[in-house]
Amino acid sequence: MVKPALVDCLIGPTASGKSGLALWLAQAAGPRAGGQAVEIVSMDSALIYKAMDIGTAKPTSAERAQTPHHLIDILEPEQVFSVAQFLEQAKGAIQAIRSRGNRPLVVGGTMLYFKALLKGLDDLPSTPVSLRQAIAAKAKALGWPAMHAELQGHDPLTAQRLNPNDAQRISRALEVFLHTGVSLSHWIAKSQLKAQSGGQHAAMAATDLRVLALQPEDRAWLHRRIEQRFMAMLDQGFLMEVSQLRKRPGLSALHPSMRAVGYRQAWSHLAGEQSEPAFIEAGIAASRQLAKRQITWLRSFHGLDCLDPSTLSSAALEQKALQWWQSADQG
Repeated sequence: MVKPALVDCLIGPTASGKSGLALWLAQAAGPRAGGQAVEIVSMDSALIYKAMDIGTAKPTSAERAQTPHHLIDILEPEQVFSVAQFLEQAKGAIQAIRSRGNRPLVVGGTMLYFKALLKGLDDLPSTPVSLRQAIAAKAKALGWPAMHAELQGHDPLTAQRLNPNDAQRISRALEVFLHTGVSLSHWIAKSQLKAQSGGQHAAMAATDLRVLALQPEDRAWLHRRIEQRFMAMLDQGFLMEVSQLRKRPGLSALHPSMRAVGYRQAWSHLAGEQSEPAFIEAGIAASRQLAKRQITWLRSFHGLDCLDPSTLSSAALEQKALQWWQSADQG
């Protein structure tokens, strides 16, 4: 049996095949195969939102009926969801799944969420949405490299490790400094010291994970899959989905949900800011950049079990993943 403290986790970059493999594993290793029923805990910062189905490649109703999923469709697009909230809800879902005698499988590619599960959460202050919106408006006028330069003056340690176009993390670091007057790097160092000294960090403590990472080494293979998936989303009505979202009176391009890859570019196109060919090119490019960041994150983590889906047939990948899944029973 699986050790009580162990949580199985399947991660990888966008379009690497995580969701499909997870669904296959849930059926291949479930009760019909003599195993525990599997329930999936989503680790995706876009799947949490309702009405965002096509652009997130959200599991279908049939797939979710076949295998229970958690942390999907839990918020309206106008709402904000923090890493701390993810950690709390993910831990709650894992506990509930185990209480039913089932086996949780955490699946996704939001690496900040994964890092929180793996290493715990830094005890950082919350910041008002109005400040985030003000920073976004300033960035729209000046560009994110200019905001990165501003951050350099406030928090050189954080600025040094961020790409000048990393909008989300630059914004977060500026929010923390402007709201508290203290740099993000200082808050992180203080939080880590508190954790090492046994401070009140238990609620946000790390989870013991057993991790299988899909890590494609053939970048051209991944780029083809990203392009194919993006074009398939367009055929499925992605622009109509975003058009409907734009009609929601409380939703704007500044909300975190609409800053998701694909949605940000589609919103800009529908606002008349770029042509359809330019939107398609920008959407595919943004997806590739996301994948690159995810792979960089993956390589920074140690002790992961890795499979390269770019060198394996679907059947071979499934069998190796099943062997990995079943190896926990021998461990």
